[in-house]
Amino acid sequence: MITNPDTKQLELISDHSFVQVLLNKSIGQKALHASTHFYPGDVISKFSAGTTKRHPTYLTVQIADKKHITLLPEFLQYINHSCAPNVFFDTTKMELVCLNALKPGDELTFFYPSTEWEMAAPFACNCGSQECLQIISGAAQLSLDILEKYVLTDFIRQKINQQVPI
Repeated sequence: MITNPDTKQLELISDHSFVQVLLNKSIGQKALHASTHFYPGDVISKFSAGTTKRHPTYLTVQIADKKHITLLPEFLQYINHSCAPNVFFDTTKMELVCLNALKPGDELTFFYPSTEWEMAAPFACNCGSQECLQIISGAAQLSLDILEKYVLTDFIRQKINQQVPI
């Protein structure tokens, strides 16, 4: 997540009418930013699978066991992680949904463990939110108490239910 970048450091990479891919030149990171207002519950974009893989990669979203997809439209790959996300990938309806109000210029962020059971490349989080979990490695490594705070895909909910003894 790019936190309050200096607008002089942002370079437009691509414009998709309702969102823009911007490059933060100071850190070399691309991110997807809103070009219009979105409100909780709004469908920002429909998406589909570009390719399907059996194992996660840096650019895939998990939709089932051993089923990870690349996203179409491709610009959705630039939605970065935050522990305080403002969008959600609904992999059942194949929709990107707004969780918190967005205004033009806001970066779109999602909670990676909301779609990923085990991640290909765990990382130290630098999202800067008060809710920051520090290490992001997938839903399998998080407690139920933490996961209950987030909107999760049907697949991740199913995995949680398989883990919880009755």
